[in-house]
Amino acid sequence: MRLDKLISSQGKYSRSDVKKLIKQGLVVVDGRKATTSDEKVDPNSAEVLVCGKPFIYKEHIYIMLNKPQGVVSATDDRVHKTVIDLVPSELKRDGLFPAGRLDADTEGFVLITDDGDFAHKILSPKNHVEKTYIAEIAEPISEDDIKLLESGIVLKDGFECLPAKIKPISEKIIEIKICEGKYHQIKRMLGAVGNKVVSLKRVKIGGLPLDVDLKPGFCREITQEEMGEICT
Repeated sequence: MRLDKLISSQGKYSRSDVKKLIKQGLVVVDGRKATTSDEKVDPNSAEVLVCGKPFIYKEHIYIMLNKPQGVVSATDDRVHKTVIDLVPSELKRDGLFPAGRLDADTEGFVLITDDGDFAHKILSPKNHVEKTYIAEIAEPISEDDIKLLESGIVLKDGFECLPAKIKPISEKIIEIKICEGKYHQIKRMLGAVGNKVVSLKRVKIGGLPLDVDLKPGFCREITQEEMGEICT
């Protein structure tokens, strides 16, 4: 990979920034000062220093965001703030997108990445990666309604939902797990049994829970160990 492309791929520096750093003698490759930005380096084996600090290459990045209400799950929006707008500069890089969407008024765990293959893996219903939500509902849910939702309810537009998992927490608070992510799906599912969602928060993707110390509007990088929990 070209040296300028390698360093700029991690988001902190642009290619023009890298060229300036090379001219200033601030980029070292395998113990020697780099002289050109187009020299080829192996991103997995080359030892690179930038401004005296070890350069760490990551092919992809995975970010946990605690999305607040009013923020849209998009890469760009002319009216509303997007989840990408909340990513700090030290984690931002080209190609970031939310792996699945939450409605603007839904809070909680949004996974942001630049890895399309991984996003497809966790979003495809056939892989059965559960998304766990906590819903406040307008009316207590009956056992019959729970059985209907857990059997795979059919919505008004004919969409047949996969079986959900419902766990009452209190009279009007339930935990609901689904493997899909259709537009307003949980709201539509509860509406199909004559109920209404008052508030909704995603608290887990697969086996990875939202960090309880992560305040709304803030995000952090997901560790390699945590990545293994998502698809379990």
